[in-house]
Amino acid sequence: MPYVLFQISVEDYDKWKAAFDEYGPVRKGAGSKGGLVLRNADDPTHVTILLEWDSLDNGRNFTASAGLRETMKQAGVIGPPNLYFLNEVDKPSV
Repeated sequence: MPYVLFQISVEDYDKWKAAFDEYGPVRKGAGSKGGLVLRNADDPTHVTILLEWDSLDNGRNFTASAGLRETMKQAGVIGPPNLYFLNEVDKPSV
């Protein structure tokens, strides 16, 4: 499975989360199969998002889109995200 991992900092988590949820249909239309939102326990403005994609190319295209950049800006994302494009190679049982 291909994944995209985003690490971002946000001005206001609740404002960002509302925008993230509203953008869900756009992510799905681009090939996202859902994922996880994780918040740093020591710094609640630091958010990590791990999204599964139907293809790595679709994940790359989504992250490069002007619509995503504008949405992130309006949602209060501080600076550019750290992005990692990942392929699942193992699923440990424990």
